[in-house]
Amino acid sequence: MKKALLRGLTLMACLACLTCSQQSKQESNQPSSPPPQPASSGSVVEKDPALKDVISAEARIEKLAGGFTFTEGPVWIKEGEGHLLFSDIPNNAILKWTPDGNVSTFRNPSGYTGPPAPAGSFIGSNGLTLDKEGRLIICEHGDHRVTRLEKDGKLAVLADRFQGKRLNSPNDAVYKSDGSLYFTDPPYGVFDEKAKELDFQGIYRISPKGKLQLLNKELTRPNGLAFSPDEKMLYLSNSDPDKKIWMAYDVSADGSLTHGRLFFDVSQEREDGLPDGMKVDTKGNLYCTGPGGIWIFSPQGKHLGTIKPPEVPANCHWGDGDAKTLYMTARTGLYRIRLNIPGIRP
Repeated sequence: MKKALLRGLTLMACLACLTCSQQSKQESNQPSSPPPQPASSGSVVEKDPALKDVISAEARIEKLAGGFTFTEGPVWIKEGEGHLLFSDIPNNAILKWTPDGNVSTFRNPSGYTGPPAPAGSFIGSNGLTLDKEGRLIICEHGDHRVTRLEKDGKLAVLADRFQGKRLNSPNDAVYKSDGSLYFTDPPYGVFDEKAKELDFQGIYRISPKGKLQLLNKELTRPNGLAFSPDEKMLYLSNSDPDKKIWMAYDVSADGSLTHGRLFFDVSQEREDGLPDGMKVDTKGNLYCTGPGGIWIFSPQGKHLGTIKPPEVPANCHWGDGDAKTLYMTARTGLYRIRLNIPGIRP
């Protein structure tokens, strides 16, 4: 009797093991669920159905780093695996972000080499770009100049005075394919605006031969700027709280600007942020930092939507190998989002 009972228990145990084994095999053959996606750090607001051609519904805003003071001027460096340089203006530093998530100091001081400045002054570098040889171009607020970082680490001054008077605080810059450099010169890096040597805020061009030319002095706070893909138009932001607008200018054969007209006006917007840095993609769409986020416009000036990180961005730039990742410098943080269309970058 005991032997029969023992054999029965043994048989039941074997059947249970066989069932568990078969169940385990079935479960292992089931497709595994994808890992949960992290929540987007911010949102994308659609204003026109055409936005879907620019940003996929699955695109997410990712925060890469934080703890900065006021970030600006991102530029992607393609060398090796690639990395991003960007400015932390009050800290007078250019920082370097690498794809492994590390942030280090690339250059300090970056835009001011004078005596101690008042606390909180916007003294460091702002806009950054690259020339055809891959050399870094730096808009230096505190030292009132545009410089080029040579391969040997020395600085070459491209512009620091106009007609003998010191520039205000060069803010942002963009190259045209003929080698001429366009930059804006608002007064944000001047400690005391009453001490300005120029009585206007200019838009300038440095010719391929190095000649400085004043193109326009009508805007109160000229800031970010970008060319259309065919370089026949120059878009420009005005970061005046009383006149928050983007302008468009025709670019003449000699590089001068004509037929200035309003592209878009956000003066009535009450969200935090002003028209600031901007970039253009290969289809001619504009990505303009402004109230509440990055405003995306079609070439015809239709507002397609807004990328809204949790902090208001001041500038943006195309990164990664395919130039489809938009990196955003937003106050204290660095963010990015994947897009469908590659951008135009130096």
